[in-house]
Amino acid sequence: MGGVDVLPLVEGGKGVSISNGISAGMWALSGGVGTFSAVNADSFDAAGHRIPQLYHGRTRRERHEEMINYAIQGALAQARRAWDVTGGRGRIHTNILWEGGGAERIITEVLEQAKGLIHGITCGAGMPYRLSDIAARFNVHYYPIISSARAFNALWKRAYSKTAELLGGVVYEDPWLAGGHNGLSNVEDPTRPEDPLPRVAALRKVMNGFGLKETPIIMAGGVWCLEEWEHWIDNPELGPVAFQFGTRPLLTRESPIGDAWKQRLLTLKEGDVFLNKFSPTGFYSSAVNNRFIGELRERNERQVAFTTEAIGEHVAEYGVGPRKRVVYLTNPDLGRAFGWEKQGFTEALRTPDSTLIFVTPEKAQEILLDQSGCMGCLSSCRFSNWAQQAPEYNNGKRADPRSFCIQKTLQDIAHDSDKPEAVENNLMFSGHNAYRFAKDPFYSNGFIPTVKQLMERLLTGR
Repeated sequence: MGGVDVLPLVEGGKGVSISNGISAGMWALSGGVGTFSAVNADSFDAAGHRIPQLYHGRTRRERHEEMINYAIQGALAQARRAWDVTGGRGRIHTNILWEGGGAERIITEVLEQAKGLIHGITCGAGMPYRLSDIAARFNVHYYPIISSARAFNALWKRAYSKTAELLGGVVYEDPWLAGGHNGLSNVEDPTRPEDPLPRVAALRKVMNGFGLKETPIIMAGGVWCLEEWEHWIDNPELGPVAFQFGTRPLLTRESPIGDAWKQRLLTLKEGDVFLNKFSPTGFYSSAVNNRFIGELRERNERQVAFTTEAIGEHVAEYGVGPRKRVVYLTNPDLGRAFGWEKQGFTEALRTPDSTLIFVTPEKAQEILLDQSGCMGCLSSCRFSNWAQQAPEYNNGKRADPRSFCIQKTLQDIAHDSDKPEAVENNLMFSGHNAYRFAKDPFYSNGFIPTVKQLMERLLTGR
């Protein structure tokens, strides 16, 4: 890939601050492709201490600029750390979130300042049409993350055909099994997983039609060990393939996550990872079904539709907010609302879909504070209604209290995951195969390997 021979083992990029320069460098030293996340990565002061990402701007736009600066400095720091680990040997990629706030500015500035340190850009969460233009500007290879042949077809025809020589590979990410944000489309059923083989075969057919027979497809999502994918290797229907590992690198000694997080991974059971649509991006995502996810599920279940005028069955008056402005519920929903109030969920918050959710006063205050403290970490956020397009800098909708501040919770779990309460009360992204840590004999008696030991294990096929 990228014009060099590598083991077909790729480290999946995980932000915020979870795939860093150390883990990526060690993966690359072992012969694979190391990947660090450029999504709000950690940076350090002259003494080597991590710089907390604190925001002082009075407006969202000011804080957005602060966030972009943090992201650039963090990605540069991790690129240099990876270079220090490898001594310039091996392949280092960086992963960016296309729907991340200021993503184009961030990756452009990083590549400008880190020339020669980064060999490839991996990018998903959206349709990154301009990824190839950025790669061409700095002569690095690019690796779009897609979940269907249709998506790649659109990217190729609109942009990538002009920069075919730098297309290092295409990452097919299983939208039902991968961790983090998933590429499920409106025509796919989140409850009915599809076999990736025919979907990847369809992708290869499209790529072959564009003259990309030798461009590798990187299978991501649901990959645990190679012996389960033996029928993919040297399969003429698929052509050259590599495999991306996102979840397994979490449980290594070089992984920056805390001990409480690592111990939690060793105890997960099948079904403990939950495919949900709570993310402020609007995408589906997969995360451990902990107390944080449980509260979001309950919050969304305590929900009723309302109208601003008495229409049809919506005739029951209900007062919302400090001024108790009247909206109309159905009589059964009014009974539910009174029942939730008796349980302590006395605050009714409006959503963009003309519904009310019921939360405690403490949770309502937390939601409002998080929304007002938005730093524009996404290009568009349904939780805070931020959007990075001028002149309004909002998405035109009411802020949605059914979601959450993703920057806040990912920073918290990244830097406090040695504490059990932080692991329980924050978003913990994970692939659906994470339950296999508890079943795989490689991890018997709580064994946590080094990256080198994990790579040696993967090369056995197990």
